[in-house]
Amino acid sequence: MKTIAIVDDDPYIGDMLEELLKKSGYAVRRAWSGTEALYLLSQGPRPDLVLLDLMLPGLSGEELLPRLKGIPVIVLSAKGDSRDKVSLLLAGAADYVTKPFDTAELLARIAVQLRRGPDGAEDAPLSAGALRLDPGTLEAALGEKTVKLTRTEAAILKLLLQNPGQVFSKGRLLDRISLDTPDCTERSLKQHVSNLRQKLREAGGQDCIETVWGIGFKLNPPEA
Repeated sequence: MKTIAIVDDDPYIGDMLEELLKKSGYAVRRAWSGTEALYLLSQGPRPDLVLLDLMLPGLSGEELLPRLKGIPVIVLSAKGDSRDKVSLLLAGAADYVTKPFDTAELLARIAVQLRRGPDGAEDAPLSAGALRLDPGTLEAALGEKTVKLTRTEAAILKLLLQNPGQVFSKGRLLDRISLDTPDCTERSLKQHVSNLRQKLREAGGQDCIETVWGIGFKLNPPEA
C-alpha cells in the first residue's frame, strides 16, 4: 500500500483529503506545519508522495520543499499565479494544483506521480491510430515519416495522445503540461499548438489536432 503524507494546517482540507485518500486505498500520514513534517519524515518509512500546502506555520511550504528530495511533491495552494507555479516546479515540485481543486483530477495526478520511474520520467512510447510519439527522443511518427518536436510540442502531443478525442481548454492544457514545460505561457501556447499541427500535417497530409471553437483542442488520430 502506498503512503501519502498530507502537510496542511487547514483541518477541513486535511480531513477531506485523508478521507478521500483512504477510500482510494492509500495509507495516510498527517502534519500540520513544516516543522512537524520534517519530524514525521524522520520517523519511520518515508512516504511515497507528499501533498504540500504553502502557507504553513513555522517552516513554510517553500522552505520545506527543498528538504523533500527523492519524494514526489504535489503542491496544493490557493496561489494561482503562473509565476508561482513555475518557480515551485523549477524548485523541485512534481506538480502544482490550485485550490479549490477537483478531487477526481487530484487522484489522477497522484496516480501519475506514483507510477513514474525513479527519475520522474514517463518515457514509454504512445500511439493512437497511425500517430506515434516517443517522449524520450521528442520524435513523433506518422506512418514511415518521423517528425522532430520541441519539448513543448512533445508535451502537448503526449497529453492529447493520452486522452484521444478529449477536448482541452487552453487553461487546462497549459496546466496539465506545466510539469514538462514550466516555461510555456498562455500567450505562447497557441503558437506551439499551431507549430505542432503544421508539422503533423506536413508529415501525414491531414489535421490531427482539431480546434473546437470556443472550447479548446482535441486529437483526431489518423487511421493506421
